[in-house]
Amino acid sequence: MGDIRRRGAVALGVTALVAPLTLALTAAPAQAASCTAKAGPYQKKAEKFFGRKADGKQSTADCKAIRAFQTKHGIQPDAGYAGPVTWGVMDLMTKQKAVGKNPNKAGKCPTNKGRIACVNLSLQLSWIQDGKKLVYGPVPVRTGRNGYETRTGLKKVYWRNIDHVSTIYHVPMPYSQFFDGGQAFHSVGVSMWNPPGSHGCVNMTRTAAKKYWSLLKKGDDVYVYGRKPGT
Repeated sequence: MGDIRRRGAVALGVTALVAPLTLALTAAPAQAASCTAKAGPYQKKAEKFFGRKADGKQSTADCKAIRAFQTKHGIQPDAGYAGPVTWGVMDLMTKQKAVGKNPNKAGKCPTNKGRIACVNLSLQLSWIQDGKKLVYGPVPVRTGRNGYETRTGLKKVYWRNIDHVSTIYHVPMPYSQFFDGGQAFHSVGVSMWNPPGSHGCVNMTRTAAKKYWSLLKKGDDVYVYGRKPGT
């Protein structure tokens, strides 16, 4: 799923932007790829994202900036090539930022349920609202990868376990709040923009997961809508 190998499939790459989460929640490989001198198909857009001169030409500084971004968010190979996966993450970040403090502007998350946790799969954002009042968020999240999609619809928190460990993948799931089968809000130790995505859960930063733990309780509503890019 690396950028260089997929540069001939730009259209597909855009849809694959934040798709699946790597199964292992471990650190990136110790030995990263070397910095490439090649300009990718999204070179100008990447340069604009960083506020650099958008000339579409790969410079040493451009490559270092792109590579640092890739390394930070677990995009492989982290060689500084501005391919579709890298641009997809940048584009998603830009769209998330544009939402500001009005994540339910379109009114898609119910406002007649009182306290409710909303998950917008299309923008990979979640927040908690009470009626029309925003209580917390929005915060970026990582939802289910292709084949392991986070299921949409109105649900309820039915079980909470602050120190849960997955019985399937044998990885820690701190601050787990289950709302649909094995799908839950919980924290992970990787970037929220790390492709490809989760195995169905709504991954959060530790800070956001702790806040959700303090604000939600068993029986509270959860509403999941939209469609994650790449699924």
